[in-house]
Amino acid sequence: MSETAQTPFHDLDHYVAVPRLTGLTAGPDGSRLVVTVQTLDGERTAYRTALWEVDPAGEAPARRLTRSAKGESSATFTRSGDLLFTSARPDPDGKDGDDPVPALWLLPARGGEAHVVATAPGGVSGPLAARAADVVSVAAQVLPSAKDLTQDATLRTARKDQKVSAVLHAGYPVRYWDQDLGPDQVRRLTGDLTALADQPASPLPAPADGERPGATPDPRLLDLRDLTGPGRQLDEHTADLSADGATLVTTWAVPDAGAARRGTVVAVDTATGDRRILVDDPDADAGAPRISPDGAWVAYLTESISTPEQAPVTRLGLVPTDGSADPVVLADDWDRWPGRPTWLPDGSGLLVQADDDGRGPVFLLTFAGELPGSDVVVERVTSDDAVFSDLSVTPDGATVFALRSSYAAPAEPVRIDLGAFVASGAAGERTPVAATLLRSPVPAPALPGTLTEVETTAADGARVRAWLALPPDAGPDAPAPLLLWIHGGPLGSWNAWSWRWNPWLMVAQGYAVLLPDPALSTGYGQEFVQRGWGAWGRAPFTDLMAITDAAEALPEIDGTRTAAMGGSFGGYMANWVAGHTDRFQAVVTHASLWALDQFGPTTDAGYYWAREMTPERALENSPHLSVGEIRTPMLVIHGDKDYRVPVGEGLRLWFELLTKSGLPASDDGETAHRFLYFPDENHWVLSPQNAKVWYQVVSAFLAERVLGETPELPATLG
Repeated sequence: MSETAQTPFHDLDHYVAVPRLTGLTAGPDGSRLVVTVQTLDGERTAYRTALWEVDPAGEAPARRLTRSAKGESSATFTRSGDLLFTSARPDPDGKDGDDPVPALWLLPARGGEAHVVATAPGGVSGPLAARAADVVSVAAQVLPSAKDLTQDATLRTARKDQKVSAVLHAGYPVRYWDQDLGPDQVRRLTGDLTALADQPASPLPAPADGERPGATPDPRLLDLRDLTGPGRQLDEHTADLSADGATLVTTWAVPDAGAARRGTVVAVDTATGDRRILVDDPDADAGAPRISPDGAWVAYLTESISTPEQAPVTRLGLVPTDGSADPVVLADDWDRWPGRPTWLPDGSGLLVQADDDGRGPVFLLTFAGELPGSDVVVERVTSDDAVFSDLSVTPDGATVFALRSSYAAPAEPVRIDLGAFVASGAAGERTPVAATLLRSPVPAPALPGTLTEVETTAADGARVRAWLALPPDAGPDAPAPLLLWIHGGPLGSWNAWSWRWNPWLMVAQGYAVLLPDPALSTGYGQEFVQRGWGAWGRAPFTDLMAITDAAEALPEIDGTRTAAMGGSFGGYMANWVAGHTDRFQAVVTHASLWALDQFGPTTDAGYYWAREMTPERALENSPHLSVGEIRTPMLVIHGDKDYRVPVGEGLRLWFELLTKSGLPASDDGETAHRFLYFPDENHWVLSPQNAKVWYQVVSAFLAERVLGETPELPATLG
């Protein structure tokens, strides 16, 4: 390829340095938009975040609002237009020696420097601000016996000084993804910004003789009140604050049979702390609550608790905020799984994103009758081949701001003309609209190829589709080697940009990358999920082989040079593929399930696993039982801090490949297999330089096995 045709995907140093845009939030009147941008730090070993303002009209260039070595995130606007965010950057008005934990900062709309308005010894997160009041809420990690934040600081200091790391558990789980849970627990706190209005920042007075540091209230900071108390009920919670600030609605985890946990939804009075249960369904998990603009209703997601025979079903629910009536399910006949809802300003309906045929459009659910009527009209709003997130509606209901992502471009801020959509016809007959790209602080990188689609029909008649990323010169005269990438989840879809699993890096090396959605994928209806439920080695596997056959039949593909790879469930499937077909020249398996009887009790959420796999089904679908049939060289990758798929899976897979596979190590220890181990990474490989090594090793392994080359490994491996 010529020098002028190079893209960021042709050089890993360039790739890891590409800025990455995440969350979007809009001001109360829709006149301001703020996004979060990740950039590589000066040492190129970590990412730092900053807040940028985007012009909602799409005319002015984006401008940077914050800058610090610790970064800023979790932006939200107050009712007056001030910007709240969290950051662990030093507080210029704080005490020397303060621990660098995230605090709540406020950047005034009228100008001036950002300053700290709330702190907690364990840091704060997840800020919420009322749209019509000066009430804010934050989450904070607090030790269970602490009666307040001052006592929490004392207890933390004692643990730190005595170097105690032990945690005594009385329940399950004890860890989640890559975090050890405890001893601190999440609480929701609230405060009133009115007390801080127009108050100049001043240093905290020194404690009097004999006075404990921290005992004197800091006049610069919110007086945070505990709303929820000790307990594990707010682990991984989602919450919302009513417009008047009087009610906090949050998920509330409760114990269930078999060491399980189940999500309920509660409403908390922010003045008194009184709590009432809104949703408590023994047959479902409730989550992602949103309060209506008038405060009268709560929309939420309800996911039925699965069994080994029945896959979960996700729907929207609706319940009065005062708990005066039972919850109802909305649009139960809509065969898609909605995401977290966003209310229209007049309360007449909801906007949601839902996976749909390899995309994730915005849908409008309009209430045709009095709430909570069952007559709901569902319409697709956006026509883009993309996924939308972070939806925010202007007060007049005419415009939606969002982030748009696809395999053609990473996340970008866009404007959706909801008014034009509504005006295009009667409810149920409207024409979807295309989103308008705003001026992003992060322009989309040039791609090294083209994106198309492939589909086929499985043996049972099901339609199976995939994205196919092709090098620009692929064709009958120069067919490209094929790389089958299998997505994780497994309840998910290849429909949005991924910086960790990015096909364009491999396209830049000449591969065609197939991104299929087999059975268990979302966006194709409930029956498509059910086809693979509890039977991972059946329809998901045969779907993958069928779509690979369809891709190999294309003139752009060289079916004699192929490889398969995947992570998490995709890694499980890569292991299954290796033990059930010899059609690929190489298999890469990342963070993969290997021995399902071992995996179930050791994963961080074993109760969820027990809902899908009986012991009999676990054995029937376990890849390790077919290790003797593996004759394809495998690259095994695992991080030691992976709690979702514990490293024991990778260690056992590695040992059994060398001792029991059809391609074992020789007597002198030589093997065609490889094991890439990351002692300090989790389910994902997040460090920029480790991610670079990940791609270098994967590329070298595939080049050797698929292309017949002898590439060099990165020098950083020693």
